[in-house]
Amino acid sequence: MSEGLKSAVQRQGSFLQTVQAVAWSFFGVRRRADWEQDLSKLNPVHLILAGLLGAGLFIVGLVLLVRWVIHSGIAG
Repeated sequence: MSEGLKSAVQRQGSFLQTVQAVAWSFFGVRRRADWEQDLSKLNPVHLILAGLLGAGLFIVGLVLLVRWVIHSGIAG
């Protein structure tokens, strides 16, 4: 493992900070300065996990919305 990767994995950013950064990124409203700050302090492993969690929740939300629309009779 390279030194850069080792130091990145040891960053002290909390998982909650990572989830917040990923949530703002999903909405597309991150300022460049905030994004650069996140890159310097957040753990890349946390970013991957939070991204997968966010994507999963987004997909589940869409499926539930579609099922509700179909069963409510709005779509028919």
